[in-house]
Amino acid sequence: MAGPIPTRTLGSERLRVGAVGYGAMSFADVYGQSGYDKDASARVILNRAAALGVTLIDTADVYGPSEEILGRALAGHRGDFVVATKFGIRLPTEANVAPKIDGTRAYMRQQLDQSLRRLGTDHVDLYYAHRIDPDIPIEDTVGWMAELVAEGKVRHLGLSEAAADTLRRANSVHPITAVQTEWSLWQRGIEDEILPTARELGIAVVPWSPLGHGALTATMTSRDEMGESDSRRQVPWFSEEHFDANQATLATVRRIAAEVEAEPGQVALAWLLHQGDDVVPIPGTRRERYLEQNAAAAFVALSPDQLTDLDAIRVQGERSEGMGAIRNWYDGVTPPRVA
Repeated sequence: MAGPIPTRTLGSERLRVGAVGYGAMSFADVYGQSGYDKDASARVILNRAAALGVTLIDTADVYGPSEEILGRALAGHRGDFVVATKFGIRLPTEANVAPKIDGTRAYMRQQLDQSLRRLGTDHVDLYYAHRIDPDIPIEDTVGWMAELVAEGKVRHLGLSEAAADTLRRANSVHPITAVQTEWSLWQRGIEDEILPTARELGIAVVPWSPLGHGALTATMTSRDEMGESDSRRQVPWFSEEHFDANQATLATVRRIAAEVEAEPGQVALAWLLHQGDDVVPIPGTRRERYLEQNAAAAFVALSPDQLTDLDAIRVQGERSEGMGAIRNWYDGVTPPRVA
């Protein structure tokens, strides 16, 4: 890679970040990883990210030890990065109990203070409501978040998995810099309503899981490669019923990767980057070489014909099972605000 990746701006307040960000949920071991030095890995990742221009670092209060690990790795060069974190999901303390979405003022303030302590910083650059509380008007939640901006603890506001109308109502209270949602060649639900609304309002899009839970790297060929604790076993895309058919869609990605002399995952990220300058995907990894590959996707050019072929990809099965049954887990809506 010749030099740092290009930058993009998020939202009407023009928060400048590298065109490809970094998703730090990797340190929550969602794919069953274990037996590695997380602190050492984070230091390597952040040092290399700074050199590559990967400046947006995304985490959340519920990503296991992610905030604490990042906080230690950020020490000494906090100013090199735009740090984003989230609140709003209460994890259960008992087995077989679903998470709860909590957008209340008291919970938000409690969680932000804990996040600041873990991250070792006095402010968060971008603070998201991780999920949208179905019982609280979004105007109230965003109004409480705006108090944090006024106090200097937060610089910019975002929403994660919010419906189009929710974005519109939220933005009427305080500028929303970014909406984070799942978007990839395998997950296209944002494109009908949320994406047009975000663009109308000047809200950037930060796609999570832009590599389809790793499938779009085209490195997995069998379900047996997923360990017993791998969360993808709960995703219908990877079920016995749909796995082979969905793997077949990767032939297009592999072919185009060969044509442009890139890796399949780079093609998947480049497709997202070609959707508009307001898109900044946040792939995650624990390995330096994959971070470098992901960043280099910012330099991959795709032709109109190649983009058309990629646009045609469709997968079988829903994107999630279980979590998707939780009210407002995706495309969250809220009750109207009572005057």
